[in-house]
Amino acid sequence: MKHVFFSLLLLLAFATGTSAQRYAIIDTKYILGKIPEYKDANDKVEEMAEAWQKEIDQLQSELDKMYRQLDAERALLTPELLKKRDDEIFNKEKQVRDLQRRRFGYEGDYFRKKQELVKPIQDKVYNAVQKLATERMYDFILDKSEGITVIFADPKLDKSDDVLKILGVKL
Repeated sequence: MKHVFFSLLLLLAFATGTSAQRYAIIDTKYILGKIPEYKDANDKVEEMAEAWQKEIDQLQSELDKMYRQLDAERALLTPELLKKRDDEIFNKEKQVRDLQRRRFGYEGDYFRKKQELVKPIQDKVYNAVQKLATERMYDFILDKSEGITVIFADPKLDKSDDVLKILGVKL
């Protein structure tokens, strides 16, 4: 009897404790989409990325031309000239790979520019979310935009507009 009573008491205490938790759901993609500075910063980074991609494409096209030219002249070249052309092609391939890595690789120009221009705005959103959580005493705030899958969310729980108000963005 004591075990049953103790188990019920423990279950009741657990249920009461879990129901006291407060949570909200936000959509950071929606929030960032409403912030003009984010859109401007993101557009600027994408413009740079397009220019860098054109630069890489141009080098790749030169490399393709070198391959076609070598294939067309292969039968006419001496072994020394063939080796020289192969070395030129190898160096051009290395140049293309190095440029791709420098522009788009881990901690490349794209990554650094994104960090420089976009991260401060993301940090402002994070700080606004923290402020919202502190002011309204939320235990959890879930982001439904990426990563975490929320199968159902009551629209009244979505506090994305409140975060935008804290950031001073007009709706």
